[in-house]
Amino acid sequence: MSNIAKVLSRRQDRGEGVGTNKKAIPFNKQDYQSLKQECLAKGTLFCDPTFPAEADSLGYDELGPQSSKTKGVQWKRPKELCSNPQFIVDGAKRTDICQGSLGDCWLLAAIASLTLDNELLERVVPHGQSFSENYAGIFHFQFWQFGEWVDVVIDDQLPTKDGKLLFVHSAERSEFWSALLEKAYAKVNGSYEALAGGRATEGFEDFTGGITESYELNKAPPHLFKLMQKALTLRSLMGCAISSSAQETETKTSLKLVRNHAYSVTGAEEVHSNGSLVQLVRIKNPWGRVEWIGPWSDNSEEWSSVQPEEKAKLFHSAEDGEFWMAYSDFIQQFTRLDICNLTPDALSSNIMTHWNYSQFEGDWKVGSTAGGCSKNKATFCSNPQFVIKLEEEDDDPHDGEDGCTILVGLMQKDVRKDKRFGQDLNTIGFNIYKFRGSNNIHLDPDVLLRQQSVAGNKTFRKLREVSERFKLPLGEYVIIPSTLKPHCKGSFTLRVFTEKEAAASLMDTEISADVKKQYISESDVDPHFRMLFNQTAGNESEVSVFELQKVLDSVISKRTDVKTDGFSMETCRHIISLLDSDGSGKLGLVEFHILWIKIQKYLEVFKNHDMDNSGTMNSYEMRDAMKEAGFQLNNDVLQVIISRFANQQYAIDFDSFVDCLIRLEMLFKIFKKFNKKNTGKIDLDIQQWLCLALN
Repeated sequence: MSNIAKVLSRRQDRGEGVGTNKKAIPFNKQDYQSLKQECLAKGTLFCDPTFPAEADSLGYDELGPQSSKTKGVQWKRPKELCSNPQFIVDGAKRTDICQGSLGDCWLLAAIASLTLDNELLERVVPHGQSFSENYAGIFHFQFWQFGEWVDVVIDDQLPTKDGKLLFVHSAERSEFWSALLEKAYAKVNGSYEALAGGRATEGFEDFTGGITESYELNKAPPHLFKLMQKALTLRSLMGCAISSSAQETETKTSLKLVRNHAYSVTGAEEVHSNGSLVQLVRIKNPWGRVEWIGPWSDNSEEWSSVQPEEKAKLFHSAEDGEFWMAYSDFIQQFTRLDICNLTPDALSSNIMTHWNYSQFEGDWKVGSTAGGCSKNKATFCSNPQFVIKLEEEDDDPHDGEDGCTILVGLMQKDVRKDKRFGQDLNTIGFNIYKFRGSNNIHLDPDVLLRQQSVAGNKTFRKLREVSERFKLPLGEYVIIPSTLKPHCKGSFTLRVFTEKEAAASLMDTEISADVKKQYISESDVDPHFRMLFNQTAGNESEVSVFELQKVLDSVISKRTDVKTDGFSMETCRHIISLLDSDGSGKLGLVEFHILWIKIQKYLEVFKNHDMDNSGTMNSYEMRDAMKEAGFQLNNDVLQVIISRFANQQYAIDFDSFVDCLIRLEMLFKIFKKFNKKNTGKIDLDIQQWLCLALN
């Protein structure tokens, strides 16, 4: 119950703006200002108990406590490493990010791209931090994590070896913002080692809240250079890499490009050379050295063919890891390009064009919403469903095609944090279907499986995020995110970016009940039923909770077509709470007769959805069974029902089914009584809440 309350509370907070960059959530519930003031008042330096200066924070395997790589490591504050440490020297620059002995070049490429845009950088690296004014050994940074921004507090104890920083460092040895940023990101992910290996796209997204799309450059679309230019005008972050075998990781080509190494793309321009236009791409190596030596490199003769004023705008010769190359060479030499598109809140108001976007949180819960891909016909439709309405075509499309650009990203959560526990990624993807109809229902196989999806990611992949760009005609569409196989649990964030405004929402949001009230008088009761009732009720002419349990077990145990382990006392109490109209705590003749009619209806519904005649109902069938019984429920409620009423095999027997329906009817009845103004919300004081919850 506490976990459900936690989830609902977080959703309420988000409705109030909590989790945005301006209202970031304190990571580990550590408030930067409070902790800093406490240290200043005591005259002490902050030591972070949640990410201590100990071996466990370095890693768990290659950087584990027994590893040779961590022998001799000492944690030191910047004031122990130099006489006058600075947080940032002359502004954050790409040369501030030099790789150490950790294989996180993907992260450094993302940080390097971040330095190109002060507005983006300041969202991650808050102002007012230094080693002089109000120094207390505490710093903080903000990252986007799976749909929300978190504020991460760290102390400034950094891992060193032989008096030098072990991991990322600045070319300016007295500058420490990049090393501290790396530490904060390691904390979010559980350890420094958790950062080893990856793609710059992950860092791009966690520093901006944006969404990334990837292109294989051997299949580069003809309009890709124009798309890169457009992306840069929208301040998108870009990275590229040369994919190769693991044995060739960080080896150099003959033209000094590094294989399996993350680079940043920092520019895309056209220059006049010998009377023709040449497309150029500017690239940054996060090592801060080792540059391309082919055409248009720093010392190449091609630059002599460019007019001086044009050359002055672009040309810069230095061994700083940044260089130009022709776009034609770029798509030949590199294998992949990643573009991170920014959300509107990351852009200043003078940027006239920007993406519109919607974001949704969801879960694949075994037994209710973990339906697997469309090949799993029996369960696919149980996956969460989202609808988007495209009502306006793009203006001036860069690819020359009419339609609506839509970029869909599906991300699974806590990928790096779970690495040390050996937990593997799910293989994930999504399908998009054409749709027309009501948005407040959940689409069933009759609607979805009778048609082909109109779009989706080409291949389900074992990645933190899969994303793809599409051009679709005007209309309504349903997006269904899923794992490849059914019964795989996980949490996800689904994001949808469009060039034009588009309404997007979760399908299946309506919750309602249509339970027919029974109006029966004593004269309507069949004499034979009256006789059976009198035998059960005895002289009191009422059935107690104990007698009810006995009679229900007796009747159901004689049936061979349904399974039950007996009606619990709790179920019987719920039945009496629902049907006891005079407050006696027992059931009279008419009330007992109404119950019997309900039981017969429940039995009919149950058997209709026991597809394999096993005597139990598969939990994936519960949504349709609830619907037939008169209850329209959304995924959140359905997931609670499955966790409460299904067994370990995610099957539901008949007594559990009855208990579920009785409790639902009782809850709807209570809500209706308190919803006097028909607002869809009720207010309870503590006494009312406790009495109802304990009932």
